[in-house]
Amino acid sequence: MKNKIAKQFLKWAGGKTQLINEIKKSLPYDITKSRFTYLEPFVGSGAVLFWILNNFPKLEKAVINDINEDLINTYRVIATKPEELISILQILQNEYHNLDSKQEERKEYYYQKRELYNTRKEEKSSQAALFIFLNRTCFNGLYRVNSKNLFNVPMGSYKKPTICDGKNILSVSNLLQKVEILCGDYEATLDKATNNSFFYFDPPYKPLSETSSFNSYAKDEFNDEEQIRLKNFCSKLNVLGHQWILSNSDVKGKNSADNFFDDLYSDFTILRVDARRSINANPEKRGSLKELLITNQ
Repeated sequence: MKNKIAKQFLKWAGGKTQLINEIKKSLPYDITKSRFTYLEPFVGSGAVLFWILNNFPKLEKAVINDINEDLINTYRVIATKPEELISILQILQNEYHNLDSKQEERKEYYYQKRELYNTRKEEKSSQAALFIFLNRTCFNGLYRVNSKNLFNVPMGSYKKPTICDGKNILSVSNLLQKVEILCGDYEATLDKATNNSFFYFDPPYKPLSETSSFNSYAKDEFNDEEQIRLKNFCSKLNVLGHQWILSNSDVKGKNSADNFFDDLYSDFTILRVDARRSINANPEKRGSLKELLITNQ
């Protein structure tokens, strides 16, 4: 099992699989040549985390954080109770697949599980299983909550989605043994930094339009004020000698006069790179666009 490459276990809006090659080019060369600590304060689906865990043998430890309590609970359950989680997911998968030809019953099943998930009264393993179930069966694999922290994405149209990938969960669990898992404000990760640390920031992106609200994956809005607070934190890390890379949307692509990030991060290196969005209601709108990679190197 240790030889199997673990991959992200969720489909996630803004997932960074498509950006890994660009991130690789921007990695600080010296930092991975000796024992180092990797910190990801907005872990999401962990695409970069798993790439780091799979490819850098001198990684001493990793620290991940997210404000999304259900997401972090799922990471913790995978790390500590993978077999129990797999058992519950297998039941959910069997029940859901058995309703393949009964659309009304399948729809009722989905919304019952969504309602149960939103009560947040299930024990931790069951809540994690519901989190993965909804991610695999909801519309476009999107995670979105309203201001009351209620998951509100409708059912998707997948016929037989993979709800239980037991082998990958065991592989992920194995890798997570060297990962410290936090849940809270991203600034708390600074306390976990070591002399040779590298931070990767993938915050909720600044929306490119009124409808691009995929960053509503937590009930509290990540607005311009929060973007500025994050920049101030990055400046603090720079003063302390920590190296970092941050990704965000390129708002100039929508409005060439919008210099929000160019002005905000004018003291640092700003790269515009090609990215590919896989989550969009309209398949024709999926595809290439520019995103920002900002670094203090």
